[in-house]
Parts: sequence; C-alpha cells; structure tokens
Amino acid sequence: MTAYFVFNGDADGICALAQLRLSAPGAGVLVTGVKRDIALLAQVRAAPGDHVTVLDISLDVNRDGLLAVLEAGAAVRYFDHHFAGEVPAHPALEPHLDPAPDVCTSLLVDRYLDGKKRPWAIVGTFGDGLDESATKLAAQAGVGEADQTTLRELGVAINYNAYGETIADLHVPPAVLAEEVMLSENPLDFARTSATYRRLAEGYKDDMEQTRRLSPYRKAPGAVQFVLPGAPWARRVSGTLANQLARANKGDAVALLSPKTEGGYLVSVRIPEQAATSAEAFCRRFPTGGGRRTAAGINDLPATELEHFARQFEEVFARTSA
Repeated sequence: MTAYFVFNGDADGICALAQLRLSAPGAGVLVTGVKRDIALLAQVRAAPGDHVTVLDISLDVNRDGLLAVLEAGAAVRYFDHHFAGEVPAHPALEPHLDPAPDVCTSLLVDRYLDGKKRPWAIVGTFGDGLDESATKLAAQAGVGEADQTTLRELGVAINYNAYGETIADLHVPPAVLAEEVMLSENPLDFARTSATYRRLAEGYKDDMEQTRRLSPYRKAPGAVQFVLPGAPWARRVSGTLANQLARANKGDAVALLSPKTEGGYLVSVRIPEQAATSAEAFCRRFPTGGGRRTAAGINDLPATELEHFARQFEEVFARTSA
C-alpha cells in the first residue's frame, strides 16, 4: 500500500500537508509543483489499497484524475476550497470541500484535526491572503501579536515561493520545502532556525523592491490592471503582489498579468468580497481559468486576448458613475 499526498505548492497546500503529516507521521509519496500546476492527480498511478490525500487543488480540474484513482481501487481524502462542480458519489471518496470566501484548505484540515496542529493552519491561512480568518484563529489559540506577525511573514514567504512558470523560477522546489516544513512541530521555531526561510525572506524582499516602479496598465473606477515585465522576479511575486495590490486598492478589483516565456500571460485576479461577480466565475470565462470567490486566475491567456480580457474586466468590475 502506498500513501500519496497530492498538494498545491503554495502556503495553503504545504501547511495543510504539514498539519496532517505531523499529526500522523509515516512514509508517503509527495506530488506537487508550482502554484499554477494544479492538474496533479493525473500524475498518480494508484493501485488497489493505496491511500491518496489531495490538498488545495480544484476537484473540477482534477475530475478525470480523481475518477481514475478511484477506479484503480484507491481511497481518497479530498480537502479543498476551490470550485468543485459535481462531487462524484463514491464509497472510497471522503470529501472535505468548502468554497466559502473566508475558508482555505489549511482551515479545512484544522477543522478535521480539531486544531491539533493549529499554528501551521494559521501560517497557511495568512499565506493564502485570508488575514482576517488567520487573525481570528490566532486569537482563539492565544497567539500574541508579535508571534502573529512572525507567522504571517512565514506564510507570505512560503506562498511567494510557489509562484513561477516553472520550478526553475522558484528559490526552493515545493516538495523540498514541504519536507523541511514537516520536520518542525512549531512554525515559530522554523522561522527562527531555518536557513531556507531566511533565503525566502531575503528573496521576497529583493523581488518586492522591484515592484516599486510598477504603474497600472489600465485603470478605471473599481477596476485596476497591471502587466508585469517578463522576468523571473516578476513571475515569483505575482501572487503575493496581487494580494498586496488588492489591499492597496481596497474596494477595487485587481488583475495582474505576468508574461509567460513561451507567449501569453499568467493572470491573477483579486476582487472585493461584495462584488456581484466572483473572481472564479469571471476567470472561468477563459479556457484555463478558475479559483475561488475573491481570488482566481487564468493559467494561459493568449497574448491576442489581452485587450479582450482588459475590456471584459472593466465591463464586469468597473463602477459606473451615478
């Protein structure tokens, strides 16, 4: 019997994994990739009796892979907060799915474990950009403000590391980072002692310094769009920068487009919670789009579609004057 752990390479996926593995140590095969590499279940060649745990990747995107794993005779636990579509009814599938805008996969695992590894849930929730949910969870756990700041910075750094077009863009391969994280019961100890974390924190600081020169590609009341340069640093900061720009442009929808090396754009979208159209619904208008209510993206927007995307974004999210 083989245990597979299939997880998004961002902070939410890694911290969800850390909670489960620290609560039940054992051997397992890790399957992951860069943030936008989400069709991961297709990589699993399951056999009867195998156990597959899936974390923070859309069931809808992985439907064919999930059905193949179930048909092979494996049991599947599935934790996710993205759009799922119709959930297969199968006795070997244990779904833990919740698309609520204030929920992430780390929080779903925290619920499942009754808070047994809550500090890592807090890190993952901060890393996923859900500061309000993370702060509430930290307060419930009695985590002081200084330690909350440390956990938030750690979550942001782990999340930052996942963004890139390929593993070569990243400072640390997500599987390697996950293995190191899973050695630390306490994320505060990890933040104090890990050379890897220091490397990520320094890289994040250097890359974010480059963003100071950015100006909007298009701006309308309620809708702001940025196009990044085609450089590794820009690909690395895209997710974290999208969250930061959303906070800086509070009340506005924000789109961040990052050029891909082989053409086209990787798109990150952040919208206010009160917006009539969800980020996920908007991005699903495009063939490789998906996500959740307030944060979504498009994995491959053709360059010829840039102006069409920009117009659609403004039509949906820009506010008209009274």
